[in-house]
Order: sequence, then structure tokens, then C-alpha cells
Amino acid sequence: KLIHLRKRVRMLRKFLYVSLISSFIYGQEKIPDMPIKLLDGTNTRLYEFLKDGPVIIDFWATWCVPCKKLMKHLNKFHLHFNDLGLKVLAVSTDTPRTMGKVKSYIRSKKYEFFVAVDPNQQVMKKLKAELMPTTIIVDRKGNVIYRHQGYYPGDEEKILKTIEKYFNSEGIKYDQYSSILN
Repeated sequence: KLIHLRKRVRMLRKFLYVSLISSFIYGQEKIPDMPIKLLDGTNTRLYEFLKDGPVIIDFWATWCVPCKKLMKHLNKFHLHFNDLGLKVLAVSTDTPRTMGKVKSYIRSKKYEFFVAVDPNQQVMKKLKAELMPTTIIVDRKGNVIYRHQGYYPGDEEKILKTIEKYFNSEGIKYDQYSSILN
């Protein structure tokens, strides 16, 4: 039994070591520049969004209830920090059959952030988004500074802290965001 326990401890150590190393590498990930199609039909490139500041990229679909809950917070972040260059890019992964619902949903909620369409999930695959919502915050250089899959109430606070940490590290002054006021 003692030998079996030692083997398990060694395996656990290896697993933790690999996890630690991969999380360090994962944290240093840089997103590729790629073409994206916006909801209004225009084509652009992902790095165009990075010219003025960081970008929150959020993968969502009209059928995803947690996605919709997160989107209201993302719109508030977009409005509050937009003057500092922060943009939100919500990438719809709806299929071509359900793509018609995207525009009406965005209009009905009066969201002001940017919306891209990814009906074949090509952008989603390249950015390694596996679940929805997947939220990725990218700095001006294209480095991933935050990645999270799924949504639970309170996750928006983690996103906000990441935004504030970024602006603080860049020496950018900003008005405090208060969810109570918004």
C-alpha cells in the first residue's frame, strides 16, 4: 500500500508541475490576427480592435442563457471604458440557420459593443474557445491577459479587476466603475 501511495504522490506532483508550467505558458498566449466579419456585413481584422486599447472578446450564442447574462455587464464595461480605448467584441457562434436571431437580439437589448459573426466557429477554434461563453481579454499587443469559460454571477467582477489592473499597469487614469451606479 505504501508503494502504491508513493506512486500516486509522484503522479500528482508531475500533474501539478505540468499544470503549473502550462498555466504559465497559457498566460503568455498571444492571439493570432485574423479576418472577422461584423454583424453589419463589413470585414475587418482582429488586430484592428487593438489599436486603441485592450479588447474583451466574448464568444456567445442566442440560445446560451449564461452568455446573455454576461453580455449586459460587457455592454456596461464597453460604455464606461470606451473613452480609454477598451472595446468589447461579442462573437456570435450561431449557426447560419439561427444567425437571423443575432441582429434582432442585439437591437432589442440596445447593446452598443461590436458584434462579429462566426457561423462556422473558425474564430472560436483559433482562439481555443471550447465552451460558451468564453471571455478573453487581450492587451494592445495581442497578449491574452484573462481567459475564462462559462459564467456565474460574480465573474464580471473578475473581468473588471483585470481591466483595472491593465489600466493601472499602463498608468492610465480612469473613473472608478460602480455596478451600483450603472
